[in-house]
Amino acid sequence: MELLAGNFLGAIAGVINAVLSLYFWIVIASAVLSWVNPDPYNPIVRIIRNLTEPVFYRVRKLLPFTNIGGLDLSPVVILLGIEFIKMFLVRTLYQFAGHM
Repeated sequence: MELLAGNFLGAIAGVINAVLSLYFWIVIASAVLSWVNPDPYNPIVRIIRNLTEPVFYRVRKLLPFTNIGGLDLSPVVILLGIEFIKMFLVRTLYQFAGHM
């Protein structure tokens, strides 16, 4: 039973890690797109914006200092948050699963 629980926690940690890694690259793509001003009707641009703008909005609202001199730092805050979650939560889940 412990082996089953350990494998389950390891699988959850792997899925969380994969989702966070994917979202990390989506945030980077959104930041790059903001520099080049692409066609807003492009489906890929719309998907990336729909996935990132709600999170960017919450960070901007929570931390008003993220806009310095016209430079939006909310993607940087989100990227740091993703890395923190990966280092703390995912690593803890992996270690906990390994000890079961």
